[in-house]
Parts: sequence; structure tokens; C-alpha cells
Amino acid sequence: MIVSVASGKGGTGKTLVATSLALAVSERASVQILDCDVEEPNANLFLRASIERTEPVYVPTPRIDADRCNHCGRCAEVCAYHAIASLPSKVIVFPELCHGCGACSYLCPESAIVEANRQVGVVEVGYRGNLELVQGRLNTGEPMPTPVIRKTKMCIYGQTDNHRDVIIDVAPGTSCPVVEAVN
Repeated sequence: MIVSVASGKGGTGKTLVATSLALAVSERASVQILDCDVEEPNANLFLRASIERTEPVYVPTPRIDADRCNHCGRCAEVCAYHAIASLPSKVIVFPELCHGCGACSYLCPESAIVEANRQVGVVEVGYRGNLELVQGRLNTGEPMPTPVIRKTKMCIYGQTDNHRDVIIDVAPGTSCPVVEAVN
């Protein structure tokens, strides 16, 4: 069973409900709680799980090889998020706008773009009895929480047990982070 606790408004008690449900289930069975409110993960304030593992979350970001680039502007044309600006003498990358789709590097006619990983957050895993906490934590100032939520959700069921209950604490609102968490 997977249960997502969501609401269109903040401060409604989603985390309290999710953590209380997880603690109640953990008294009789193994349960996993995912804190997908990666901008403000606070489920562990209630759970006090011992964090045992931390994994970085990366987004591939373009790097321009100035020696190969002929400033044709194709990379800027294909970037749907306007993360690349092509000027007559150089190409500028705005990493915070990049969604890591790879279109620029794939379509560069000179193969002047390579992708390098840029860390945008971490996923932390902790335990308390029969309860496993997986919480995503977005780096301060990062504008794009969905890669951290996606990596947090990749931990559903862990490596060996695919029959335990899962509770997902979802961020407030109705935007991309909510859709990514409940999808």
C-alpha cells in the first residue's frame, strides 16, 4: 500500500498525519515514509530516526568547450528553458535554469557541449525500529525540487523488501513538486 498525504495549502498538518500514520503502522509491520517536501523536510522532527546514509542528487548541466564551439547558437535555440545564451564571442550557461534534458549537447553540430553533474540536493535514509525514513533535501537557493523528489521516490521499498507499506509526505500546493511526489 502506498499512501500520499497532500493538501493544496501549507500548515494543514500533512507531516503530522503522515508521521503519526507511519509510527502507528511501524508498531505492527515494516513501513517506509518518504519526506518529499524537499524544500522543507521536517518529518524527522517527529520521528527522530537515526540518519545512516546520505546520497547526493545531481542534475546534468552543460559545459561548453570553447575550443570546439563556433558560436552557431544552435544550443540556445533548442534550450526550452533559456538556460543558454549564445553571444558572438562566447556562450553563457545559466545552470540554475537548466533542467538537464540534454538537448543542447545532443544537437550541438560541433560536439562542443559535454554534461557535468551539478549537485542540487541530497537524499538521506534513516531508521527507527520498523520504520525507514527517506527524506530529500534541496540545496538552499536551488529552484528545481523535482530531481530531488524523483531520487527520493527511487528509494521506495528499498533494495530487498517490496511488500511493506509506504507513506509519502507531499509538499503543499498543486505545482510540479506535488505532481512528482504523487505520480
